[in-house]
Amino acid sequence: MITAKRWRLIESGEGSAAWNMAVDEALLESFKEGDMPILRLYGWEPALTLGRFSGAGRSVDLESTEAQGIACVRRISGGGILVHGGDLSYSLILPRNLLRHRGVKESYRYLCGFLVNLYEKLGQKASFAQELQLERESTNVCLAGNEPYDLLIGGRKMGGNAQRHTSGALFQHGTIPISLDEERFGPLFLEESGLSTAATLERLGIEVSIDALSELLKESFCESFGVRFVSGALRVSEAQRAGELLAQKYSQERWNLHAEHDQT
Repeated sequence: MITAKRWRLIESGEGSAAWNMAVDEALLESFKEGDMPILRLYGWEPALTLGRFSGAGRSVDLESTEAQGIACVRRISGGGILVHGGDLSYSLILPRNLLRHRGVKESYRYLCGFLVNLYEKLGQKASFAQELQLERESTNVCLAGNEPYDLLIGGRKMGGNAQRHTSGALFQHGTIPISLDEERFGPLFLEESGLSTAATLERLGIEVSIDALSELLKESFCESFGVRFVSGALRVSEAQRAGELLAQKYSQERWNLHAEHDQT
């Protein structure tokens, strides 16, 4: 059980994929022992994100992506390529000792509990792929595959979640899809995208604004983990570091397409 009762809440609104990923890394990098755990909520301009080890060119038509002005940005977390633009995303940063008795898979199951609670509040039953006895299917594209602790509603995959572990912190981010622009994003994929079979709130007949969804998510989070929030913005040092990462890493083809970066 999470025992830290106060969490820092950062609601940073809609941003570019490069900025969003720069902020996530800056927050993880800045996190120190004794800091409050963090929940960050944010939205996206239309974009694709790649997992830390995703191959870009074999799954995505990069020329068409560039021609359409769709950003292609690599995350620091694992997992496959994911579509953004009609979704609300969250990031969690917490000390690893809060989950000291849980392995990677069990930590996914535990931390994703607030999402199960959120979907229940929206009238939906979400289940983990493992509970449904679905065979693991690893692919380069998030929505086309299945991992044991992916969430499904009505047999359809609902968004994605991915982690990064450092020596002292656990980072997890994920997305709640309100809608998917299949007509726009589908032709950009060179292999099965999973876009036609994935679940979204819109496809489930749920009409909800991103602001209302954010409020419901916060309520679900507090109920699930027995915590309360201390709201605030990025600290000056965090914003400065995010700006550096944006310029030196997340706006660079070398990182985004080839996973290469010099540590600074």
